[in-house]
Amino acid sequence: MKFGAHVSIAGGIPNAPQNAALLGCEVFQMFSRSPRGGKAAAITPEVGRVFQAECKKHKQAAAYIHAPYYINFASENNRIRYGSIAVICDELERASALGVKAIMTHLGSAKDTTSEQAIKITAEGITKVLKGYRGQSKLLLELSAGSGEIIGDTFEEMAEIIKLAEKTLGKKNVIGVCLDTAHIFASGYDIRDKKSVEATLKAFDKVIGLKRLGVIHANDSMIPLGEKKDRHEHLGRGKIGLECFRALARHPKLKKIDMIVETPTQAGMKKDIALLKKMRG
Repeated sequence: MKFGAHVSIAGGIPNAPQNAALLGCEVFQMFSRSPRGGKAAAITPEVGRVFQAECKKHKQAAAYIHAPYYINFASENNRIRYGSIAVICDELERASALGVKAIMTHLGSAKDTTSEQAIKITAEGITKVLKGYRGQSKLLLELSAGSGEIIGDTFEEMAEIIKLAEKTLGKKNVIGVCLDTAHIFASGYDIRDKKSVEATLKAFDKVIGLKRLGVIHANDSMIPLGEKKDRHEHLGRGKIGLECFRALARHPKLKKIDMIVETPTQAGMKKDIALLKKMRG
């Protein structure tokens, strides 16, 4: 297991590996474009070459891209829904051009429709993204905290979306999952000690499958268990506590899964990464 953080691409994507190294990262996550919107800078072959060289120079074993926040596969507004599909298609191509391991995306909100319909049209959107995609970077769907009508906050709901999408694609195991500790805790999954972590991972494996787990976002939570809000805190300073992260860092079935912190401050992230390394032993 390797540890890292979400880092800035200020000044250009090739700067991200150095920014990661300064925090003590072994792997890292970044945006490839503004998370709020606007045109993305082109990923030329030269940008890809320099990015890979910088990853090697700064000893970064893998990189991940987080998709923009405005993605909503479940919107009844065609402009938003089809715009989301187009952006994720583009992000996968950008990730492949950079040699990035995977991209992860939130799924959106069912506020415009029923939960059943939201699951259906989200699966259809995922299918459109992956149909014809031949790149090397994997698509990971991120479990949410469940605020409002946000979809994908339970293992069962995420499994149903994946099942529907892969059935239409006629392919198995092409879609992965990103597990965020703060999100699933806020959604109602207790992970505050080794025993509860083990129980939650067993539930994940039964419903979704550990083979689909692509990366873990290691975030403590400002929000109590089941409160359905997404508020990250530095490790050990929130409602989850350190035992969760110690159990994850030492879990024998997670040895090949990278962990990324998305905690509030740069200085705090550096401490979080050092703490995880110490827990790993």
